[in-house]
Amino acid sequence: METLSKGQVALITGGTKGIGKAIADKLSNAGMQVVVTARTAPKENTTGQYFISADLAYPDSAERVAKEILEKYGRIDIIINNAGANLSPAGGFSALSDEHWNNNWQLNFMSAVRVNKALLPTMIEQKSGVIINISTGAAKQPIWEMTMSYSSAKAALNVYSKALANELGAKGIRVNVVSPGVVETPLMLEFIENMAKSSGITSDEAFKAVMDKVGVPMGRMAEPEEVANLVAFLVSSEAKYITGTNYSVDGGASPTT
Repeated sequence: METLSKGQVALITGGTKGIGKAIADKLSNAGMQVVVTARTAPKENTTGQYFISADLAYPDSAERVAKEILEKYGRIDIIINNAGANLSPAGGFSALSDEHWNNNWQLNFMSAVRVNKALLPTMIEQKSGVIINISTGAAKQPIWEMTMSYSSAKAALNVYSKALANELGAKGIRVNVVSPGVVETPLMLEFIENMAKSSGITSDEAFKAVMDKVGVPMGRMAEPEEVANLVAFLVSSEAKYITGTNYSVDGGASPTT
């Protein structure tokens, strides 16, 4: 995409698998200097991507990642807060302990808050920057049996993102949210397999149960690249007047526009 600026420094958290990897590859192929974080290094070292090992559920990780990026590159242009996972056990409110709630809050909400806080002073000094917080359709359509604490953490991320966009708009920094629906990632496939085993059904039956519950008119999962395409547009110069908005990539699952 010609409107993606070559040489810009982009951070993608959770950038070694699934949606994060698709975004990292998309931006890297466009000529950006891409930094990815994850708890473990990728099996294959992607050319042009700089890896930082970090578990962003822990408070000190964001400061360490920010310091390493700024020491290496001296700037930050794009932050994609993609690190996250549904850590909720099935069963609704009675199955959720304080630890479950806290784990989801730390990984799916506070990780983004801390990363942004650590890197925003540099963006403000530059008078430019783009932040994309990756949320989920389940923040608007929570599935009580499966996503209660996860959905709550991501709903908080949505509200925080809107407030941050309002604060930073006059400073030359844009903030948007991308909310995928059911995406064919390793985590989603693992979730379906575990659901099949625990319920004594086949993987195909578990997949159908998830799709029926979510209600996807297109009848299939999204490919990670389909989410990455939207993110690439939102960080490009073509989207320079777009901020404070939440975009769904869910195959029509949202009941309203």
